[in-house]
Amino acid sequence: MWNQIKTVLLLGILTALLLFIGSFFGPTGLTIALVVVVLMNSIMYFFSDKIALMMYRAHEIKKNEYLYFHSIIDELCKENKMKKPRLYVIPSEQSNAFATGRNEKNAAVACTKGILKLLTKEELKGVLAHELSHIKNKDILITTIAATIAGIISYLAFMARFAAIFGGMGRNREGGGNILGLLVLAILTPIIALIIQLAISRSREYLADETGARLVKDGKPLARALEKIHHSVKQHPLTFGSQSGSSLFIANPFKSDFFTNILSTHPSLSSRLERLAKMKF
Repeated sequence: MWNQIKTVLLLGILTALLLFIGSFFGPTGLTIALVVVVLMNSIMYFFSDKIALMMYRAHEIKKNEYLYFHSIIDELCKENKMKKPRLYVIPSEQSNAFATGRNEKNAAVACTKGILKLLTKEELKGVLAHELSHIKNKDILITTIAATIAGIISYLAFMARFAAIFGGMGRNREGGGNILGLLVLAILTPIIALIIQLAISRSREYLADETGARLVKDGKPLARALEKIHHSVKQHPLTFGSQSGSSLFIANPFKSDFFTNILSTHPSLSSRLERLAKMKF
């Protein structure tokens, strides 16, 4: 429940930030930014599943392939009255998985070959419950909304920097304008928006961990799986696909450093394990 409330609060703060920086531009500037960014993110929203699956070389499996993958998904969907998503396999020895699609009707779950070989049935069930939870919790929709608002803020901030450097908007405002103040605002605002967007992404991961654990009525299999996945990513970092889609996976599939850890869309392994250990069923 707290993660749901946290997401709403963070989206509210993000929207307030948008309205604040939008007030410097008036209806015209805000409308232009809104149209441009909403158009870009709408394309991503409606075609995100196809783009992501293509990006990571995932191929759809038939009903007679990877029968245990099918059987676990069938069991989880039946128990939780969900429509079965399309199933895909990614040609990588790394252990990882992701879910994509704007709703249950268009959903897909992809697993690497590595995770299908490494995890026990109970551990894999915990991971797949996590991925189905992303679909159930409408995380693609929520993250798209957050990305859209943050994108509009970044677009407006770019316009503000341009105005501050070359003059115009700041000085034309009634009472004159503080160009330096506008420039600082234009630099800080998108950074704040990014931090809030990352916080939303992390809260959705926590929620998927919690929801997934409750689907199988046990948090231990997912916890064991997360530890195995964490070590597997270090041994077999993904060498294809784009880092822009790393937030889709249950764990960042790429080689990470100090900078990428700070800007990670995923909570730390230790915090996820700690939360799962505290859950009661």
